[in-house]
Amino acid sequence: MDSLNQLLPHAVRVTRLLIARKQTITIAESAAGGLINAALLAVPGASACCRGGLVVYTYEIRRALLGISDADMQGLTPATEAYALLAARRTRERVGSDWALAETGAAGPTGSRYGYAAGHACFAVAGLAEASRTLETGSADRVANMHAFAAAALDLLAEVVAATG
Repeated sequence: MDSLNQLLPHAVRVTRLLIARKQTITIAESAAGGLINAALLAVPGASACCRGGLVVYTYEIRRALLGISDADMQGLTPATEAYALLAARRTRERVGSDWALAETGAAGPTGSRYGYAAGHACFAVAGLAEASRTLETGSADRVANMHAFAAAALDLLAEVVAATG
């Protein structure tokens, strides 16, 4: 519970903005393991803006739920800003929300099979505006990285939403 309380301030700002604007959000996260969704849903009134989310942790789920094919992945690897943006766009399209946030990375304790070190994550927002960002924590601590990824993703979402209105 303490870890969720640490993420709550990151979620409150964006949830309040979305509620005030009557806009919706859907999340597709990977290495954060559901923490982004949990933080958003912990904010009172979140049901007014949160459509739901997915933990897209495998190739099969990426194909089945986001509809991202092998052809879509040509020249891309997961844990890149380009892939995060594709996942955010696809999530938004499939659900019909105003905004989507996607997170992808390597929480640790080892890096990814694509050569990214533990503590590497990328986030992207798609909606009225788009943005992406990369985070390198330099840590192999899986749980700490998951929390850092969730906080950074929520902060990017809040920045982008705030800048549009």
